[in-house]
Amino acid sequence: MPPVTVKVVDILTPDRQFTAYGLSHWVVLVVFAVVALLLVRVGRGHADAAEARRFSRTFAVVILVLYLAIWLYSLVPPSLDRSMPLHLSDLASLVSAYALWTHRHWAFSLTYFWCLTLSVQALLSPVLTGPDFPHIGFLAFWGIHLLVIWAAIYLTWGLRLRPDWRSYRIAVAATVTWAVVTFTFNSFAGTNYGFLNRKPDTPSLLDVLGPWPWYLLPVAALVLGAWALMTWPWTRSAKHRVTGSPPTR
Repeated sequence: MPPVTVKVVDILTPDRQFTAYGLSHWVVLVVFAVVALLLVRVGRGHADAAEARRFSRTFAVVILVLYLAIWLYSLVPPSLDRSMPLHLSDLASLVSAYALWTHRHWAFSLTYFWCLTLSVQALLSPVLTGPDFPHIGFLAFWGIHLLVIWAAIYLTWGLRLRPDWRSYRIAVAATVTWAVVTFTFNSFAGTNYGFLNRKPDTPSLLDVLGPWPWYLLPVAALVLGAWALMTWPWTRSAKHRVTGSPPTR
């Protein structure tokens, strides 16, 4: 029989399109869970602070290199709609890399809240249109989102960094500042970074929260409430560790 030839371009641009909760999405979710558990074990198993620092900084470099590659790719050709680093996921990528490199409290705070809520939302209801695995767009989208969520899990449950109410205030202030700047830019440029000026074209949780701009209010309330609930258990357990009293039921 004649030899079979496969063009590289055919591998990178398959005919099938990505669909939420299709086979590739379920594989991503399984990979996410498995690696998350491994990272917690790795973080708790570091022999000393030097080993933890080496691993964290290697992790940071991986995130930064992938993010910069994706951003540079978005510049070909440059476009106001996709080339500006104004999505909150852009900031989450940079901040999580910095948090891994330095373990600074403010950077960890933003990584914890942004990546464990907004990035997780992208994991559960991905705003991804285009070819399925192994297209470069598929790999880039999932690669960066998974890495920043894994960073938050590694820092929190692996290295045992802890959020507090100061962390909450930092996250709220930074997010409000981002929202004001990005909404203003969208209004003048006709863009939709952060989906602040209209809903995404793909199905998302925003579809059940009313029309624009009213859906921004329940989104803000849900985010603030969720972040408060994500803060309270850590501060409560810290209080009982200090006082030595058992938690009340």
